[in-house]
Amino acid sequence: MIFSTLFPVTEPTWIYLGVLSIVLFAPLLFNRLRMPHIIGMILAGLLIGPNGLNILDHDDSFELFGEVGLFYIMFLASLEINMQEMKQAKGGALLMGLAVFAIPMALGMLANTFILKYDNLMTSILLASMYASYTLISYPIVARYGLSRLRCVNFVVGGTVITDTLTLFVLAIIVGISKGEANVWFVLLMFVKLMAVGAIITFLFPRIARYFFRNYNDSVIQYIFVMMLLFLGAGLMKLAGMEGILGAFITGLVLNRLIPHSSPLMRRIDFVGNAIFIPFFLIGVGMMIDISVLFKGGNSLMVAGVMVATALTGKWIASFFVSKVFRMSSDERNLMFGLSTSQAAATLAAAIVGNKIGLLNDDVLNGTILLILVTCIVSSMTSDRASRKLILSGKVLNTAKAVSSKKTLLALANPGMVDRLMDLALLVRKENSQIPLSAITVVLDEDKQRQQNGTKVLDHAANIAASVNVPLLTKMRLTTNLAHGIVHEVKENDYRELILGFHKKETANDSFLGNVLPEVLNSLDCQVVMARMNIPLNTVRAIHITFPAKAEFEAGFPYWVEETARMASGLGCRIMYHGHPDTMAKIKTELKKHAPVDASFFDTDGGNDLKRLAQVIHKDHLLIIVSARKGSISFRPSLDHIFVQLQRDYQDTPIMLIYPSGYKVEGGETH
Repeated sequence: MIFSTLFPVTEPTWIYLGVLSIVLFAPLLFNRLRMPHIIGMILAGLLIGPNGLNILDHDDSFELFGEVGLFYIMFLASLEINMQEMKQAKGGALLMGLAVFAIPMALGMLANTFILKYDNLMTSILLASMYASYTLISYPIVARYGLSRLRCVNFVVGGTVITDTLTLFVLAIIVGISKGEANVWFVLLMFVKLMAVGAIITFLFPRIARYFFRNYNDSVIQYIFVMMLLFLGAGLMKLAGMEGILGAFITGLVLNRLIPHSSPLMRRIDFVGNAIFIPFFLIGVGMMIDISVLFKGGNSLMVAGVMVATALTGKWIASFFVSKVFRMSSDERNLMFGLSTSQAAATLAAAIVGNKIGLLNDDVLNGTILLILVTCIVSSMTSDRASRKLILSGKVLNTAKAVSSKKTLLALANPGMVDRLMDLALLVRKENSQIPLSAITVVLDEDKQRQQNGTKVLDHAANIAASVNVPLLTKMRLTTNLAHGIVHEVKENDYRELILGFHKKETANDSFLGNVLPEVLNSLDCQVVMARMNIPLNTVRAIHITFPAKAEFEAGFPYWVEETARMASGLGCRIMYHGHPDTMAKIKTELKKHAPVDASFFDTDGGNDLKRLAQVIHKDHLLIIVSARKGSISFRPSLDHIFVQLQRDYQDTPIMLIYPSGYKVEGGETH
């Protein structure tokens, strides 16, 4: 009696407390059980919902936040896709995506028609499409083993875009037909509207976003802007008679390169989604499930069993087919099967939408939960076992390891450049590196005003680093000579890279380099990067790198090749190399050791190429100039003219000037 009086809870405070308790404890429990916490959220919703203990009612808040969470899942899935890896896979990804879609779809149609006896064609097609989609839940397992760059892995990663897009397109078509007349003209009109909305999102959204990011730096405003684009994309799809999840997915794809994975904005998007909206959606899904129907008759269990068997069989056949076409080993085939087996976001979306429009009954909705549970477990176990076998077999080609992480120091002075220098440092930093970044501001010991400004600069840098969970060591150094302060800081702590902003000219006779950089270059052997970022890094559309002949003989050659490749990969843009053919060959060799990049190569004589490049570089291109210290192997007199040319032809162009690390010789001099 007391239980029925107290429950279900309707007071908002207690509802949110209950939801947050689930969000907190479900991952802790299911991580111990080595199971995806997505299952924990759904099962917790089932337990507390109307069909469980009836602790919480499935009210309007779950409807509202649930739809937001559904959009968020699809948006995040497309944002997290590595577009460079997808491009690298090319034909293999296309074949994998089509095979994983078509084969489970065909098997599903047969199973739905002849085993489950579904007479409604739309129901059979929608249910069959659910078997095709997949979510890369097991990808972190593969990455942990260092196999993320294998050809078979790239096929699956690239195939995700194709398969999930086709699945959502099928869902959109079926929903559209269910709301109108099922004739050819209706489907054709729906296709035209889909293409029109897709074109608007594809061509208009990136241009609006690029303009916005260039002009507004406030983190809260940027997040709200991205959310507006997300829901605008979803809303436009709904106006076209489609499902909003397709609009959310496409919006994520077109914004992918404008929101780098290492950026604070991406961390905020990911944090808010995983902390609030997505858990609300998953818990709401669980509250909709009536698991008791599985035990009221054999039909529900049979539906669930057929769904699981069909999905697993279809994915295995697709992986087998692709492995034979590309002559892969059985372990590579099993790895593809493991990665492509787990189902979550798109499958849930199709099941819920299909249930709402009356095409899928409660048996299918409950069977979907079992399908997600089984496929996630099979995916995790298969991926782990296949990865281990590939490592132990020795058949994986051992490429040279990337250059080890190094200590980096940022010399910060201009408050207006802190955001962009920090973005640069975070972008070139190795993912999951345990080495903290360091930032220093050097001020003259008698300048009290600059000391106060220096404290604000370091605090701002620390806030940026904290927003992306990157440790940052900050220090203010008082000195009687700015260059000496930087040099001593680098030498005392053995930093291997120094990043600083361009010198700001204060008088007409002022040197382009100022008084600091020449002394720094002459005193240090580490890599020195001087940057002038006129626009936010995430709005850069292309990167041009020019380097002198014999640059490959410098000690720091592998460092700058790796860092610039990481930049291009993180920004999702093309990188164009301009230099001597001999150096170019060495760069191509180095690039094979790192993440795939979209690269083009232009042979020159290896001299100063800035005059020619001024004709092809635009204001939204980044120019990276690899220079050389005097006396080094790759130095040539024409490099001395760089600064005059930059002032004359590149005043509005984002520029990075890199002086690679040199060789130390006895006496401490650098060559």
